[in-house]
Amino acid sequence: MSVTAPVAPPNTPNYNDPQIVAEQIKTKYPDAVESSSAQGIVVQSDQLREVARYLHDELAFDYLNNVTSVDWQDRFEVVYNLTSLERGGAPITLKVNAARENPSVPSLVPVFRGADFQEREVYDLMGIRFEGHPNLRRILLWDGFEGYPLRKDYKEPYYEEEKKPFGSRWDKGHHVIAEDRNPWHDNVQYPSNFDAVAYKPPRDQIQVIDAAQAAAMRLRTDKIVLNFGPQHPSTHGVLRLRVTLEGETVRGVEPIVGYLHRNHDKIGERNTFVGNMPYTDRLDYFTSMANNLAYALTVEKLLGIKPPERAEYIRVIMAELTRWQNHAVALGFIYNDLGAFYTPLIYAMEERELILDLFEATAGSRMMCNYMRFGGVARDVTDDFIAKCKYLVNERLPRRTDELEAYMVGNEIFHSRAKNIGVLPRDLAINYSTAGPVLRASGVKYDIRRAEPYSIYDRFDFEIPTGTTGDLYDRFIVRVAEMRESLKILKQALDQFPAGEIMTGKKNYQVRVPKGEAYGRGENPKGELGFYVVSDGTANPYRYHVRGPSFINLTALNDMCVGYKIADMIVILGSLDIVMGEVDR
Repeated sequence: MSVTAPVAPPNTPNYNDPQIVAEQIKTKYPDAVESSSAQGIVVQSDQLREVARYLHDELAFDYLNNVTSVDWQDRFEVVYNLTSLERGGAPITLKVNAARENPSVPSLVPVFRGADFQEREVYDLMGIRFEGHPNLRRILLWDGFEGYPLRKDYKEPYYEEEKKPFGSRWDKGHHVIAEDRNPWHDNVQYPSNFDAVAYKPPRDQIQVIDAAQAAAMRLRTDKIVLNFGPQHPSTHGVLRLRVTLEGETVRGVEPIVGYLHRNHDKIGERNTFVGNMPYTDRLDYFTSMANNLAYALTVEKLLGIKPPERAEYIRVIMAELTRWQNHAVALGFIYNDLGAFYTPLIYAMEERELILDLFEATAGSRMMCNYMRFGGVARDVTDDFIAKCKYLVNERLPRRTDELEAYMVGNEIFHSRAKNIGVLPRDLAINYSTAGPVLRASGVKYDIRRAEPYSIYDRFDFEIPTGTTGDLYDRFIVRVAEMRESLKILKQALDQFPAGEIMTGKKNYQVRVPKGEAYGRGENPKGELGFYVVSDGTANPYRYHVRGPSFINLTALNDMCVGYKIADMIVILGSLDIVMGEVDR
């Protein structure tokens, strides 16, 4: 059965059309809109927050997908992508300009809490201030870092040229690595007056609770600030949690990120469009195939091309195999955090290895697949691949899904540790811009494969599992249910699998992308993975930005943890299923 997105009733305004939305804004705020086009709506900076509130409250754009910025020659531009979860469809783009000297725009955190970390990232890397932000400071770089790396005039250590391929490596190939051409101590840039000996990092501030909260506490204890990580097995990578405790009760959690940061966006702007594909593997390294797909979809929007039928089916098969193995391993890691060390995880890992065997047989790599291409895929699958995939999808993986559910979901200790723990209510899940199983576990029936169908997902019959409470238990069982839905999609795709070509046009090591901009996205296992790309007509992106679901889902961690115990906090973090490569980029 073919399933398509819901059709709007007749005579209903198409609020996914930026021109119509711009006219609606003008009726409320006549002077707010500077211009509007298919590329987005540009609004006056001093009315940005009022316009955003109007879009949220009256036009039902209740979800902030993405916040990023662009450095143009004459100005900075802040870009927002907004969606109505009820209507679905493509996000609209809202823009606001900022002066080159002391750039500043109003913060949208009072409207969308999901803007919190994203605005801090823009401030950190582009130097645009957000007036009214509750905690505006660097987030990926250390406080003493000099400069703003995403500005076009920023030159990193070992800088060679603006764009690849670098002249030192092409075309004669007699390259001397940068480390051999520069003294070792010049690989970091410090502020002009920086004294490493005298420098003292700012002291952590204890979060203050109000008098009513303190009076309700029967046991009088001192507040303490405790650091979890960044070298700690419970933080799922180099993540530091600065936790304020009252006894063993959590009173505040602040995620401190950036320890793995390498400025993926800047690297993406140095690379060619094609050269960025293997870098997407290294975002969430559990979901390489799905990362490739989301990036390919974005650039294909600008190129105006579609892959052949066979390539579309291969893409869906790879993406859904990725979803199944990601969720299976996530369940094992959650049980690790509960204290059931490694046994459930190893059972899940065994199945994952079989899926990685298929990836290796096709892409040549198990994790860093570098498999998708603009207009198709790099290599065709064999008959042996199809036979082994059918065995897994029809026989082995359904049995393993049943076993994992029986042993893990039915466990009474798990029930006591997971139910009504880490509750994220529906309204907060939306306002914090959470995505994927975290959003759906809070009762929001939103999946990009349905809301804005991409590839050939509109041909398949599958459900969107949701929770009711938004607790740790719901986040667990939603993933189990999604594993079953992935198998359902895989069975249909394998039954319908066509013959034919795997690439539109010929393979190119380099492609010139027409001028324009696009926000493309895919429903990755951890949520919405988005790419905002601006092309100036060359082979290299003018602007390249990644919207990572792991990074944005962390924004809600404090609200999910306050009032619970330390041991609960560890499992709540695990239920977000973050990967630090995607958080820090």
